Amino acid sequence: MISDEQVEDALQYLRDSAKPAAVARAQAKTLEKYLGVVEAQQKALHGAKSNAAAQDLARASPEFKQALDAWEEAVRRDGEFSMLREAASARIEAWRTMCSNARAEGKAY
Repeated sequence: MISDEQVEDALQYLRDSAKPAAVARAQAKTLEKYLGVVEAQQKALHGAKSNAAAQDLARASPEFKQALDAWEEAVRRDGEFSMLREAASARIEAWRTMCSNARAEGKAY
């Protein structure tokens, strides 16, 4: 059984985590675009090479790896917020179903 207190905690979490979750999502999207910037900067350093060779060198650079690691962390944080918020919503939905079932059982007798 899901208690009213657990539902209130889930609602509070959804309220409290909305802004940090939005920041995490924005950071993940921004860092994904930033990877392209880093790649382009690194490719420019190897401009004399073919495009494919310059791209390979750019993606092998420490700067690209650092940007990729930052993006990975941002995606992880975004995913964590998403999953926890989804779990809180599921808890609330299960509680609503339990309450509805209890009301239906009460009317049946």
